[in-house]
Amino acid sequence: MVTIAFFERRDSAAHPDVELLHPTRFSRSLWAPGTLNGPAVCAIAARHTEKAHGEEGFRPARFTIDLFKAAREQPTTTRGRLLRSGGRIRVAEVEVVQFATEDTLDDGVVVARGTTVFLKESANPPGDRWVRPDDAVTFTPPDVSDDDYFPRFSSDGPGTPVGPWNSDMATHQDGYRKRLWSRAAPAVAGEPLTPFQQAVISAESTSLVCNWGTTGIGFINCDLTVALARLPEGPRVGVEADAHVENDGISVSTSGLYDRNGMIGTATVTAVNNAAAEIDFTTANSSGRYRDA
Repeated sequence: MVTIAFFERRDSAAHPDVELLHPTRFSRSLWAPGTLNGPAVCAIAARHTEKAHGEEGFRPARFTIDLFKAAREQPTTTRGRLLRSGGRIRVAEVEVVQFATEDTLDDGVVVARGTTVFLKESANPPGDRWVRPDDAVTFTPPDVSDDDYFPRFSSDGPGTPVGPWNSDMATHQDGYRKRLWSRAAPAVAGEPLTPFQQAVISAESTSLVCNWGTTGIGFINCDLTVALARLPEGPRVGVEADAHVENDGISVSTSGLYDRNGMIGTATVTAVNNAAAEIDFTTANSSGRYRDA
């Protein structure tokens, strides 16, 4: 049985005060050999923030991370600090740092930096506000077993508001609106996946469902912002393309996030042209990592 997680913890005896995380095969990116995928980096950033700065009664309501340097298959750690601890708002900062080897921990390279806003839970204020009506909701998840890690995709088509779900990415390489129903892998082996980490990991696929077109995905996202009104329930999170704008090699995309009970929040990414390394899903195949698991 293959351990399903983005990282394994293997602390160094020479540096017992530093938690070292080593990438697994599940963290590998399709963009370039030896690099890590966005969900893996976001996963350990969310994990650090929640473990170090979460507090009872405060919900992680907004997570933003800047992915400004390619993360590689190297020993990795996270570090952060609490920027604000108020009665209704807590703000924490996190950095993802990588090292060439375990012996050079003084030469770490920061590959991502983020902030998380925790908000005090209470009751909603009085009054009625607009929400999307039931007949305008276009996300209905498929029936998938909880122990099935294969993602499911759905695309609109000509005259088809919501197409069928399947795991064959090649059949969804088109110019239509896309959806994803996924079960996130844990951030670190041996640790349970929390609902917050699950939401962040799945939300990173906003770039996939929104920037994926007729020739593949040629935009690479340089950030992620996740806004959550509530945390997901159940083992899977859905991501549905909601808006996409592109001009002069820059794209801005927003998705809706769902669990089986409905919408839980939104995610936004900005992305830059990476057509030189475009991923064509009619030839690229990432299913092996799920099949082995």
